[in-house]
Amino acid sequence: MLHAVIMAGGAGTRFWPESTKKTPKQFLSLFGDGTMLQTTVRRIEALVPADRVWIITNERYVDLVREQLPDISGENIIGEPLAKDTAPCVAAAAALIQRRDADATMAVLPADHLISDNTTFLSILQAAAEKARQSEGLVTIGIKPTRPETGYGYIEFDKDSEETIAGHTVRKVVQFREKPDITTARQFIYAGRFLWNSGMFVWQVDAILKEFEKHLPKVAEAVAGLRAAGNDGQQDALKTYYQACPSISIDYGIMEQAEKVFVLPGSFGWSDVGSWKALYELSNKDERGNVLQNSNTVTENVSNSLVHGTGNKMIALVGVENLAVVETKDAILVCNLDQAQGVKQVVKKLENSEETKKFL
Repeated sequence: MLHAVIMAGGAGTRFWPESTKKTPKQFLSLFGDGTMLQTTVRRIEALVPADRVWIITNERYVDLVREQLPDISGENIIGEPLAKDTAPCVAAAAALIQRRDADATMAVLPADHLISDNTTFLSILQAAAEKARQSEGLVTIGIKPTRPETGYGYIEFDKDSEETIAGHTVRKVVQFREKPDITTARQFIYAGRFLWNSGMFVWQVDAILKEFEKHLPKVAEAVAGLRAAGNDGQQDALKTYYQACPSISIDYGIMEQAEKVFVLPGSFGWSDVGSWKALYELSNKDERGNVLQNSNTVTENVSNSLVHGTGNKMIALVGVENLAVVETKDAILVCNLDQAQGVKQVVKKLENSEETKKFL
């Protein structure tokens, strides 16, 4: 059966000041129809019922997950005691799923992405699961690029390896490429054999655990103890497991090393909503190109700007363009939309002082 593992432990620092350590991005309602986590679970419910949905998060957010997802069993909400990147997260989820369903197929999905064409996405996800079962390989979903983007990793595929599964094209992966500079990104687009790396994966639990044994034996050794632990001792077993694991991503630790890797190209209105600029681009705009997500806003000669307010302050803008203005109870962010990625650096500076950490 198909299980879904939703990774919901990220900090979402590029969405400060609304995204904070107490309530990071995946627990926010940025698009007005449920939080990003709730939307992710709702998106797959026609394919994966609640009893086969697993949430991997930081242990500090377990209660928040339970509050937002009351239909998900507490046994399926895993609180990580340490942040060790995505490879240990995936291995732990695979072991726990295998304990319940030895022949399971497992989809790994981020909790904070936006998908507008859900029908196409589910169709591709089903095809990816079928390919994973047929091949016993590792399958990823790649996004057909629409521009030379420097903020995403890329997947290079073999143009001569095309096959069709459930009406969708499947390609053999040649290699994964890191985030490029703009010149290299343009070359990728021109070559016609590169996709954006969405961070979505599908495989059989047995297949991925064998890859851990081959490429990350320390994780494989540690996960054996987690698999053997019962529910009563699971939290202690998780602490032992994460202490033993290296901090490494699933991309670097497994996907770049594995030999049998496939990709399904997709176009279904995907975005990782990675910054305030991305939120601006994905939102409806008024006649001057503004996105005003705060009822207490007055503008005069303002264009192509985002105002996002969660407090009760009046926000007035005069004679500006291309700005993001984000207001919360504790902080105000003003930045050029084209520099929105720099918010992450602001957060790092705030972490340097005990006086400013309280705003994170």
